[in-house]
Amino acid sequence: MCSDDEVIRVDRVSKGYPIYRGTPDRLKQMIYPRLRRLFRRSKRYHDNTFWALKDVSLTVCRGETVGIIGRNGAGKSTLLEIISGTATPTAGTVMINGRVAALLELGAGFNPEFSGRENLYLYATIMGLFPAMIAERYDAMVEFADIRDFIDQPVKSYSTGMVLRLAFAVIAHVDADILIVDEALAVGDIYFAQKCRRFFDDFKQRGTLLFVSHDMSLVHALCDRTIWLDHGKARAVGSVKNVSMQYLEAYYKERACTEALPERELKKEEAMCADDRTASHFSVRSDDQWIEENKIVLSPFDPSASSFGEGGATIYDAGFCNALNRSISWLLGSEKVTFFVRVTIQKAMQSPAIGFVIKNRNGRIVYDLSSYFPLEKKGVSFLRGDAIQARFHYRMPVLARGEYLISVAIAEGDAFDHQQLHWMHDVIKMTVMSGPFMQGDLWVMEPEIELVWEKQ
Repeated sequence: MCSDDEVIRVDRVSKGYPIYRGTPDRLKQMIYPRLRRLFRRSKRYHDNTFWALKDVSLTVCRGETVGIIGRNGAGKSTLLEIISGTATPTAGTVMINGRVAALLELGAGFNPEFSGRENLYLYATIMGLFPAMIAERYDAMVEFADIRDFIDQPVKSYSTGMVLRLAFAVIAHVDADILIVDEALAVGDIYFAQKCRRFFDDFKQRGTLLFVSHDMSLVHALCDRTIWLDHGKARAVGSVKNVSMQYLEAYYKERACTEALPERELKKEEAMCADDRTASHFSVRSDDQWIEENKIVLSPFDPSASSFGEGGATIYDAGFCNALNRSISWLLGSEKVTFFVRVTIQKAMQSPAIGFVIKNRNGRIVYDLSSYFPLEKKGVSFLRGDAIQARFHYRMPVLARGEYLISVAIAEGDAFDHQQLHWMHDVIKMTVMSGPFMQGDLWVMEPEIELVWEKQ
């Protein structure tokens, strides 16, 4: 398939762990294999061996991104440990061609008594960097981790999210050819999760990525191919679409809609399994229930958020406001809202475009609006020194429970050929307190969009 560019080859790998009924079994296992080797007899495995992996084969080509999916206990982490060299296979072979950086068990390789700085040097050394190289990249690592105020504190005082930040910052700066990650983004806050997602997008341009995830939206967004493990065996290897369809079909067959569930969950399952998929189960909610289940709490605009652009315009504020143009701290899914973006103009320009995107935890865009097309029709001009405000009036989608981030941007040009003047990542966090049961991220009740421009 890619014989000239193979970077990982797993050939019929198995991993077994003996399960002992008592001390006599342990003694037998210590003595019998040695006797069999002495008399040159073939190895015989313990009768109660648990096979975490059984005859798994996989080839990964240079530049590919491969996701590993499966239920808990399917052997995903074991496979990554064997590929990264932290575990040895019971049978089979593994070939690696390139420098590997792995983020497996959270905190592995860290000494809890050491400070963050000391563990950074220790972990980077384990990853193959020399002291001079670590010193040269130290500031970049600490900036990526964003824990500079705590870098000299012992790691045992860190939260799991801080440990993740430190570990990921190291593997992001070791110039690895192959990056192996085991469900790392399941912990940590949404801001760091999206920073990691942007790093993955950049790393894919130059390296090979292999990772485990239970989040199918992340697998679809990142992966070229997927392997599905089930009870230690490879059930399917192939395109993300085909393998994920097989995996979800098997999952829902096992989790039949008729299984015993608590009353609240049973109602959700009945809604999911109903023949009439278009029937709305929101209409039976009372107003109080609707507010409770759809309240979206908003964080203030973050002026220090990371950004990029060619210059010529600067975004200095954004958020949601009421009819009096005053910022609000919460809103509801399905209600009519106004989102504003305030900009100062540093050069004369014709019909700039302002827009925003709402992204879920994994960086996937779930909703976006832009002023491209209305402005192209109006031909609005702005002069240097103008302070302008774009106001989007629309109906807020109903969002699934979770955290979302809003990024804002202003560009010059048309919808197909434009130059980003100022793009600000993750300036506002939206926390949906308890969204309704949905298969996707959002539900658009009825699109109502109106764009209003104001000179201030």
